[in-house]
Amino acid sequence: MARFHNKKKKAFVKPVVKKQSVDHVTGDKIPKSFVFSRGKLPSSLRHLEMDLRKLMLPYTALKLKEKKRNNLKDFLNVAGPMGVTHFLILSKTETAPYLRVARTPQGPTLTFKIHEYSLAVDVAQSQLRPRCPPELFKSSPLIVLSGFGTGDQHLKLTTIMFQNIFPSIDINTVKLSSCQRIVLLNYNKETKLIDFRHYSIRLQPVGVSRRIRKFVQNHQTPDLRNLQDVSDFITKAGYGSESEADDEAATVNLSSDIGRVNKASTKSAVKLQEIGPRMTLQLIKVEEGLCTGGVIFNEYGNEGGLIKQKDQAMEEED
Repeated sequence: MARFHNKKKKAFVKPVVKKQSVDHVTGDKIPKSFVFSRGKLPSSLRHLEMDLRKLMLPYTALKLKEKKRNNLKDFLNVAGPMGVTHFLILSKTETAPYLRVARTPQGPTLTFKIHEYSLAVDVAQSQLRPRCPPELFKSSPLIVLSGFGTGDQHLKLTTIMFQNIFPSIDINTVKLSSCQRIVLLNYNKETKLIDFRHYSIRLQPVGVSRRIRKFVQNHQTPDLRNLQDVSDFITKAGYGSESEADDEAATVNLSSDIGRVNKASTKSAVKLQEIGPRMTLQLIKVEEGLCTGGVIFNEYGNEGGLIKQKDQAMEEED
């Protein structure tokens, strides 16, 4: 009797795609982050945690799972193999919420008191035309620091920390189309508060009404049934005034095409629209290690002598 041999099917192994860890242009290591919380947080702070994760895209764990039994060491053990360089940790006491920004694996750690905050959804609800397409988060935001050049060593540490939390760019090779967002930190020397803002960057051709821009971008055939002439479509009342006044200080000459409207060698206006979250922070403590170690700076005490040594060590490392 004939025997039939079943051929064993080879198991299909899905190839492992390694995520980019080094910038192919600058050659620098791409910073990655974990955003998580310690302790019990109210619902509003949980939403702030998700907003911060979205802000840190694309080099962060958007769906990072947290459990009550997890401690800081658990996150640190996972961070090493994944190339995570920074932790953003939210917590809350009876008096106020706090944000800690730490460099892994050995620190330092900056602790900020959150005086005020607004969620991304709150910012969107306050706007007439909120704009936050998913394409904004395919590339990292630019970082702009203002008011930190006072000479104080703890502010210099803050500057270095936030400069290294996002990937560096090469202005000679960067693609303008990848510059979609900007994070702005403004330090007020008198109040010692930091205004934390998150904006989307939008370019508009100078001298073109909003209606014409929409027509070019959306590929839609305009409704001309009630118009006497095609010129009425362009000069129709209400639309010419929607084109914002052109500010010479906020215009740029493009070196390459961006989208269907903004063409190379033409002048475009730079528009910033806040997308949130928004925070008002105060630096209250700098620790030498990862959420531990000697106190380098304390807002409610004297600065230690370690700050100068740690500052020099960070500059040598970076």
